[in-house]
Amino acid sequence: MPKILLIEDEASIRAVLKDILLDQKELKLEVEEARDGVEGLRMLEQGSYDLTFCDIKMPKMDGMEVLEKAKQRGVTCPFVMISAHGTTEMAVDAIRMGAYDFLQKPPDLNRLLITVRNALDKQNLLQETKSLRKKVSRKYEMIGASPALDRVREMVDKVAQTEARVLITGPNGSGKELVARSIHEKSNRSEGAFVEVNCASIPSELIESELFGHEKGSFTSAIKQRIGKFEQAEGGTLFLDEIGDMSLAAQAKVLRALQENKITRVGGERDIHVNVRVLAATNKDLRKEITENRFREDLYHRLGVILIAVPALAERKEDIAVLAEKFLKDLSEEYGSKKKTLDPKAEKMLESYPWTGNIRELRNVIERLVIMAGDTIKAEDVKKYL
Repeated sequence: MPKILLIEDEASIRAVLKDILLDQKELKLEVEEARDGVEGLRMLEQGSYDLTFCDIKMPKMDGMEVLEKAKQRGVTCPFVMISAHGTTEMAVDAIRMGAYDFLQKPPDLNRLLITVRNALDKQNLLQETKSLRKKVSRKYEMIGASPALDRVREMVDKVAQTEARVLITGPNGSGKELVARSIHEKSNRSEGAFVEVNCASIPSELIESELFGHEKGSFTSAIKQRIGKFEQAEGGTLFLDEIGDMSLAAQAKVLRALQENKITRVGGERDIHVNVRVLAATNKDLRKEITENRFREDLYHRLGVILIAVPALAERKEDIAVLAEKFLKDLSEEYGSKKKTLDPKAEKMLESYPWTGNIRELRNVIERLVIMAGDTIKAEDVKKYL
């Protein structure tokens, strides 16, 4: 049930607003009242509200001060400011300070109800977004407590709040994407997009169009303008996975984008400035690729301001049981079934396996065991389905 706070010093206006709001039966609103700004601010700090109506001209503390102090103290609910003597300048000031809307007294009934519905819809959307972000963060959480993984976490924490470019290395399936997403989620760009490009899966003749976009008619199949990944990641993070597989021609253009913070679409002539943090990953030895003239040394140094080496699963065997437990839980939720358990001998067998495919291989095996084994996964099941 949405809860609304009315901060208004005139009892008659509080009563009218309360009656109007409670008459909206379909919204199922709960309404609380404060007689002045001081009382209203105290209630906002102590309670949880979905929307606040706040008069501007009040004794003790005016509405603009209530709004300012509430925002400073972390109150997140939308504010609708109301005043009998409002001006355009006052409305602009209120919006600039973080108010959702500004209404004149006496408020037009239709305008009032539209504002309430829109503000509550926005608040619901914000809550859903926060919930989804938490789910995404859990999905891409780095699981384990081994010293090798702790070193990776420590580097992520140090570098996340900076704008430094990071080159993440490690074998296939070791969790390089998780590291990149963790850096993004902990960065000042976390509200922006995280755009991923798998450089190994895109044909060399299309990689430039994928990264930088193209103009209509720039090549045979370019029937309309396309926005590239650099522009899509504006204000956020661009993750170039398997950067070692990128063509030398595309590498040159990526280097220019990193040096000048601008790109040019394929077939275009206009420079487009971009504000993007670039993270890159590879399973290749780029130093070797440089000596064999398959990777540009200047691009390597541009990308690798910070180097993070993700360990293979064989180097963090103490994390295998924790990862297996996480996958069992996730898969039970995915399949809507009872969570299965690992027999101690089965767990030991998993820990002794070499896992050349790393975490990806472990998850595949656990999924196979969830499907094929009984409620308790035994050593013979592991031996059979590894």
